[in-house]
Amino acid sequence: MFLDIDGTLLELAPAPDQVHVSPALEALLVSLRQRLDGALALVTGRAIGDVDRLFPGMRMAVAGQHGCERRDAEGTLHLYAGRTATLEQLRTLFTAFARRHDGLLLEDKGASLALHYRGAPELAAHVHRTMRETVAASGSDGYRLEPGKRLVELRPDARDKGTAIRDFMTEPPFRDRRPVFVGDDLGDEHGFTVVRQMGGWAVKVGPGATRAQYRLPDVAAVVGWLATPSSKAADD
Repeated sequence: MFLDIDGTLLELAPAPDQVHVSPALEALLVSLRQRLDGALALVTGRAIGDVDRLFPGMRMAVAGQHGCERRDAEGTLHLYAGRTATLEQLRTLFTAFARRHDGLLLEDKGASLALHYRGAPELAAHVHRTMRETVAASGSDGYRLEPGKRLVELRPDARDKGTAIRDFMTEPPFRDRRPVFVGDDLGDEHGFTVVRQMGGWAVKVGPGATRAQYRLPDVAAVVGWLATPSSKAADD
């Protein structure tokens, strides 16, 4: 079982540090990991350090920053770095851009950057255009821009949630099992493609076009489904 966090396990918040994790959700994840004999991982755009702050003491298997960093079930950390000089250049440019506009928030995750415009949705088109033009002008081969829910993310082109899931599936306790991935955003589509190629189940949360073959309507439905092993996601 592979689970996205924001928009899947947790309701979206105005800023990444404003989400709420209930004790009931923590208990559910502990129970789910036990039921799956450890074959549970979070696959998220957040950094692993941020995940550990959300779920203190749990030390779960995690793919962070869309697969740019990964902690396997044994606790070993795997890092997949892009070009440091390119990232530093774009970090400087995007930081200056965010500071010029009220309501924009640049989230620096280490190996990737996310520019949030949830606090200034009227700037959406300007944000997307500026980031595209900035990346193109910098000649930053090896990085890609990917839109999300009121954000645009910059990350190494060679990594995504699908590659992270493939990595997990070569290792115990995931190896030789059917993968299931639940996610809600555009970045999760890479994971949906991989689990379907591996004969697994892809579950899209919320509306919108998707490669997933199943769908759940919202976060509450995801939590309810995970808590009830016999229930099924509705056909898309």
